[in-house]
Amino acid sequence: MASETITIPKKEYERLKKKEEVDTELLEDIAHGIKDVLTGKVKEV
Repeated sequence: MASETITIPKKEYERLKKKEEVDTELLEDIAHGIKDVLTGKVKEV
């Protein structure tokens, strides 16, 4: 199956790339938080 190509404005591309970075950082933070919970590094308040 061949890839399709689309054209978008540079500003839109940059906006999407920034969103991707934020989403990746958020997922990493969530994963670290879950790991902390599972290993008992989080105290209940």
